[in-house]
Amino acid sequence: MQEVQEVMDFKTHSLPLARIKKIMKADEDVRMISGEAPVLFAKACEMFILELTLRAWMHTEENKRRTLQKNDIAAAVTRTDIFDFLVDIVPREDVKDEALGVSRSALPIGAPDMQY
Repeated sequence: MQEVQEVMDFKTHSLPLARIKKIMKADEDVRMISGEAPVLFAKACEMFILELTLRAWMHTEENKRRTLQKNDIAAAVTRTDIFDFLVDIVPREDVKDEALGVSRSALPIGAPDMQY
């Protein structure tokens, strides 16, 4: 929230506002959208992407790699409670156990210990 308040220039965006507005209008119940709404959604999306990327990058570095991979994103989603809403979207087969190079903490809580 502090980042949104600190931003002075809402005229430059990393994400296309027209696309955001189109997605918002995909809901048939939405009839009118104020000019500020897509701008705020754009900023929220940027912050979400940044947070998920940073947490995935931490997993990349833990595995001594320099290329972020989709299994790093899956691990970030699994490890972080705020991303619980993505658990059903992110493929579980991407989250491997320690034998394959991913720490046990990257696995879902309660996942069985499997030896290969």
